[in-house]
Amino acid sequence: MLKTTRNEETMSQDMDQQGGPKPLKAPDGITAHQKAHLLAEALPNMLMYDEKTVVIKFGGHAMGDAALSDAFAQDIVYLKQSGVNPIVVHGGGPQIAAMLKKLEIQSEFVHGLRVTDKPTVDVVEMVLAGAINKEIVSAINRQGGKAVGICGKDANLMIARRITEMPDPESNLMKAVDIGYVGEPVTVNPHIVDVISDSDLIPVVAPIGVTKDGQTLNINADTFASALAVATKAKRLLLLTDVAGVLDKSGTLVEELTVSAARGLIRDGTISGGMIPKIEGCIDVVEGGVEAVAIINGKVAHCVLLVLLTEHGAGTMVRRDD
Repeated sequence: MLKTTRNEETMSQDMDQQGGPKPLKAPDGITAHQKAHLLAEALPNMLMYDEKTVVIKFGGHAMGDAALSDAFAQDIVYLKQSGVNPIVVHGGGPQIAAMLKKLEIQSEFVHGLRVTDKPTVDVVEMVLAGAINKEIVSAINRQGGKAVGICGKDANLMIARRITEMPDPESNLMKAVDIGYVGEPVTVNPHIVDVISDSDLIPVVAPIGVTKDGQTLNINADTFASALAVATKAKRLLLLTDVAGVLDKSGTLVEELTVSAARGLIRDGTISGGMIPKIEGCIDVVEGGVEAVAIINGKVAHCVLLVLLTEHGAGTMVRRDD
């Protein structure tokens, strides 16, 4: 049976007081039979995720689009009220860039990671753990949820170390780099998100880490979400992006990949460029114990519900080999 955090009377009162989750609008002209078919498709999947953890990385175009942000927040509230434990991790690259430009702080990238000196990391923390985090919390709360904003420094959630070497894009050999206060996870202490998730609250996490001696580090949001998904033994990790997913050489979406198939597509060049580290990250997560990782198109409204509750999905799912 699906877990609910409140009885119907209390939930109704909460919805009246807070505005409640707005009902998902069915397409115009849909028949009662079609509605029943959609419900029949969704119910088994809802049961499959009952009391399970799903980590969702929210980023890309959807964060800057009011309608998509509202649809995302609504999805998160529906998941929580259906017995799922969603954990939201968010990015914020464009917003960070805008603030750095406003403050006339120069910024550059090395292999896709922002070079982060002390003034820059202060801005990164302010934007991610401050403005963006609270915007997402407010969006979820407006839809009737109860979100709580934290970052990786809280309760030592994400202990990290500075990145000092990276693979060279041409030779793939490790080379020493100095990109400042940019980190990678070392130890995840998920107690704080477990405590939040075990209540009727929804954790929203900014990807800021901390070293053992207290230095603040900027962590790539995909990397942060991946480490958190493994540590919380999540059933799914969803990565919202600005692309449809993995495309084959004819440009057709690949809806599902096993680990071995994904490695084969990297070897033959089908998966290339910036998608390579994303898929390699998915493989690490799946091999770390998460059942599957989905790269989904965040520009599709309600993509979170689509990928979790229907057979159609909204991107590429990476799973373990059978």
